[in-house]
Amino acid sequence: MKISIATRIFCAVLLSAGLGFYVLVDWIGDGMTPLFRELTEEPLVETSRILAGVAAAGVRDGELDVALLRRAMQEVAGQEFAARIYGYTKRRVDSRVYVTDVAGLVLFDSDGGRAEGQDYSRWNDVLLTLRGEYGSRTSRAQADDPGSSVMYVASPIMASGRLVGVLSVGKPTGAVNMYVEAARGKLLVGGVLVFAAVVALTLLLASMITRPLERLARHAKAVGRGERSSLPPLGRSEIGDLGLAFEEMRTALEGRKYIEKYVQNLTHEMKSPLAGIVGAAELLREEMPAGQRQRFLDNILHDAGRLRELIDKLLLLAALEGRKEPAGLEPVRLGELAVAIGARLLAVVPGKGLQLRRSGEKDVVLSAEPFLVEHALANILQNAIDFSPPGGTVEIDISRKPDGVQLAVSDQGPGLPDYALERAFERFFSLERPGGGRRSSGLGLCLVREAMLLHNGTARLENRHTGGASAILFFPQ
Repeated sequence: MKISIATRIFCAVLLSAGLGFYVLVDWIGDGMTPLFRELTEEPLVETSRILAGVAAAGVRDGELDVALLRRAMQEVAGQEFAARIYGYTKRRVDSRVYVTDVAGLVLFDSDGGRAEGQDYSRWNDVLLTLRGEYGSRTSRAQADDPGSSVMYVASPIMASGRLVGVLSVGKPTGAVNMYVEAARGKLLVGGVLVFAAVVALTLLLASMITRPLERLARHAKAVGRGERSSLPPLGRSEIGDLGLAFEEMRTALEGRKYIEKYVQNLTHEMKSPLAGIVGAAELLREEMPAGQRQRFLDNILHDAGRLRELIDKLLLLAALEGRKEPAGLEPVRLGELAVAIGARLLAVVPGKGLQLRRSGEKDVVLSAEPFLVEHALANILQNAIDFSPPGGTVEIDISRKPDGVQLAVSDQGPGLPDYALERAFERFFSLERPGGGRRSSGLGLCLVREAMLLHNGTARLENRHTGGASAILFFPQ
């Protein structure tokens, strides 16, 4: 099973980010409870100190008088208020205050006096304070309910420098737990939002990495199929450097292969006319009738013309293959140009009695390089004329398609063998013309293909059901 790079990057970042956020949220969440309790304990220390000072003010003859403290706590307990603390509204005093003497007996309990008279000397808040240490404890109001925990902080009640009792202030941790859960919720929401942002950025990053690679892969496949393909934009990154290196390698390999193939093909194609020229020239050294001499001279001129045509087309083809785009775009009236070229070519072969017929769209204007379009039309029209029987008709049909314009040049000749339909655009491939058996240079349709590729178009051949063949050029919008 093939797993794409984008999928691998996404899964790796997703896993690491998810694990990281889980650990972070869990670690912060676990640290919140003791942090909030520390924040709660600190004001309890101050409150117990203040209330211990108030209780000390009621000492008479070394004895604690809790009447003032009792009235104050009763008054506070009976008051109604609403204090909005972030998302929580506080409506009552839930702190508990109790006072013990130096023996640890409870003299006052703000919780309805329920613990008054009991011995609290063993509770840490009272025990440690009586020893002169910092006294505090956390106990559950209900043994089986962790949420009923109450935090107590005690302070000594001093009178004339003498310890006369202990005052403890208790605060239920339920409010603390509520704040902790609220903070956990916000932390979780924040974590989810950040995680979603990381996922989105990961997708963007994976796309930024894989999109140039996909473009480069498509470019490489197109090159492998022999198509004309320009290096796509890959950005200024290592992938861009890879694309440039690939293009340099491709240019070097194609250049070497191009030269080798051209030398082989050119040597093969030039042998026949050169042999004809040399043979005719050697025979001309001998005495012969004037008519025979003229025939040999005509052969030399014909073969020399073939060589010149071959060289001219090779130079043009080499120039086209080295280009990436048309040299300049101008309005081209496709129908008018095709008819003008066809008429000019028919004028050279008046003995065949051929006719030129145009059909389809009348006013089609392309934005193209006129030189390339003219060469492409001239070559397919010349082929149609060569393969047309005497008295036949060469048809030019232009039609609009949803995504471009199509031009078809058809003849009434014998058509093409099936094997030639695919090979016709190969360099130096040609078929014998009807009648004389003469072959072309085999470069005309290759020039047509290169001209169409420069316009991002296509060229193809197909046999007609009614006989003959059609050369079809497609110009995209």
